[in-house]
Amino acid sequence: MGYFYLFLLVLFSWSCHGLQTYQTQLLLQIRKHLEYPSQLQILDNYNGDLCNLSAMSNLTISCQDNFVTEFKIRGNKVANVSDFNGYAIPGKTLSKTFSIDSLVTTLTRLTSLKVLSLVSLGIWGPLPDKIHRLYSLEFLDLSSNFMFGSIPSQISRMVKLQTLTLDGNYFNDTIPNTLDSLSNLSVLSFRGNRLKGQFPSSICRISSLTDVAMCHNKLSGKLPDLSSLTRLRVLDVRENRLDSELPVMPQGLVTALLAKNLFSGEIPAQFGVLSHLQHLDLSFNQLSGTPPSALFDLPSISYLNLASNVLSGSLPEHLTCGSKLGFVDISNNKLVGDLPSCLDNKSDKRVVKYGGNCLSTDGQQQHQGLYCKEANTRRSGRKTAVLVAIIVVSVLLLMLLAFGILILFQRCRPRRTFETHIRQKVVQDNPTTGVSSEVLANARFISEVAKLGTQGTPICRLFSMEELEEATNNFDSSMFMGEGFTGKLYKGRLESGTYVVIRSLTLQKKYSIQNLKVRLDFLSKLHHPHLVGLLGHCIAGGVQDDSGASKVFLVYDYVPNGNYRMHLSETCPEKVLKWSDRLAILIDVAKAVHFLHTGVIPGVYNNRLKTDNILLDEHRLAKLSDYGMFIIMEENEKLEAKGESLKSSQDGRKRIVDPTVLTTCSQESLSIVVSITGKCICPEPSSRPSLEDVLWNLQYAAQVQAAADADQKSDSTS
Repeated sequence: MGYFYLFLLVLFSWSCHGLQTYQTQLLLQIRKHLEYPSQLQILDNYNGDLCNLSAMSNLTISCQDNFVTEFKIRGNKVANVSDFNGYAIPGKTLSKTFSIDSLVTTLTRLTSLKVLSLVSLGIWGPLPDKIHRLYSLEFLDLSSNFMFGSIPSQISRMVKLQTLTLDGNYFNDTIPNTLDSLSNLSVLSFRGNRLKGQFPSSICRISSLTDVAMCHNKLSGKLPDLSSLTRLRVLDVRENRLDSELPVMPQGLVTALLAKNLFSGEIPAQFGVLSHLQHLDLSFNQLSGTPPSALFDLPSISYLNLASNVLSGSLPEHLTCGSKLGFVDISNNKLVGDLPSCLDNKSDKRVVKYGGNCLSTDGQQQHQGLYCKEANTRRSGRKTAVLVAIIVVSVLLLMLLAFGILILFQRCRPRRTFETHIRQKVVQDNPTTGVSSEVLANARFISEVAKLGTQGTPICRLFSMEELEEATNNFDSSMFMGEGFTGKLYKGRLESGTYVVIRSLTLQKKYSIQNLKVRLDFLSKLHHPHLVGLLGHCIAGGVQDDSGASKVFLVYDYVPNGNYRMHLSETCPEKVLKWSDRLAILIDVAKAVHFLHTGVIPGVYNNRLKTDNILLDEHRLAKLSDYGMFIIMEENEKLEAKGESLKSSQDGRKRIVDPTVLTTCSQESLSIVVSITGKCICPEPSSRPSLEDVLWNLQYAAQVQAAADADQKSDSTS
């Protein structure tokens, strides 16, 4: 007993004092990874409590309950190299031996970290996916370094993030379109990178955003409607290649910087009602038309830059300027007419630039009228052309509508007759399942894996009774595998050496041989990595005599590793699957069921899905069996999902979850599966999730579990 109490004493001591030592060791490792920056020299001879270290301009370390919660360090390695090509640069980046992967791995062990800022430290390399393991982070700033490649899509799992700043790096791929998972994000800043592709639409679904900065990149295409971002105050997309018309902006916008893009079309009138707007820069684009007068009179506007576009027309003589408007630039456009008095530049309180137009004024250099005449004539011509086009299109639409009604009337009666015939055929041919042999024969496959049936794979091989008897040693008891509601199962070995499973099925009523062959042919075409393939069949009694056919033998692929149920029983501990393995099997099954529902039209599958029907191959890949028996047996059994609304508390889970799962799962992963399972057994069918949702949640749970397993393994080896 003395050793036991000694162990408790050591454990208690470690929990009170050793934790701080562990955190200190992690900081020392980080200092080593960063190659001993001068900002961390204080750690060399500092013997006090790091949590009480006074904040400095270039270093901040804060703690809570002996855990580091804030780590901010600013170096002096400015990332402004124009020809950076992804390799270490002496004096600019960290050395060739630096490993960003090792740095991030060590950082993720600071599990309570809420604020992380590593700025101008010469960090180089692709940002690892494992950055998402910093799941407590609320603030992340990795600006002015030499990171390149993709912004990890896994960063969208850091759901507590409020600020994400990656300015001044060399990221050169597209922006992940999954950032809408960051539902708490308020500041998103990717300034000064080499990002390409479109502005991701998912950003428009982050309702908490207040600041979005994507300037100095290579983004192209359309800037989407941002009106849903009701909290957005700052939008900076300067110096990109965006080439759409200007979208609708949120009402609370304060600063909109859209200069040096390829925006075209007229400035929307909606811009003239943005009452909070203070700074608007639309310069160096391809905007046309006359700017809305209301822009100049916005109650909060102080900076308005419309320079270097192709704006045309004349500004109203009695244009009103807002009392806070201190800078206006309308230079280098195609404006004509008189300069409004509020822009005459006679007041010292306002700076106005209007040169490079065709205005009737002596101040600032203007072009001759012919320079702007073409643009204004073209604008007038465009208005006429648009009006003519609207009239022509309207007439054509009316003509097409009339023609369509005529065609529809002519075809309506024959089509109704055809549909009535098909419905009658379905009912007559198969009154129980509603899926006729004609429909099955003409089933349309829409999955790529199903196209194997058209690429040389036999439609459905016909086996003779002699072949099957030889394969099973005349259906010897030693080859017997079991019996269920769908007949007896035998293991067999074909002449080629291939192992198969043979199902002996007794027919309960007279069948049309042709009908049965169509159904078997249909099932044999269903090819998927997670389905047990139907290789062929043998109809006993011959194919000529319908009344003599009483049995059918189905020949399947042999799956050697038993069924899923065998691997859930605690009676065989060596076979019991841990949580991550079970998730992998469930994902396989979900893919198979999804294919059966959507990979072929009409979809097939009923509700008889049991652990006995899930087989495992030698690699523990799951394969679904018995998926087509209801078609062969012409059954239409409907089994309703039953079960208690699942317990979400930890105590509740212990009562319903396999102990092996509880000891091998992460709580987050299990919670995801419990949640989606609860939705699946919802009494109201319309409230149940789609198969796509189920599959996505299972895959997400597997990712969470993999990350937890990796963390545990990493901790155990450190």
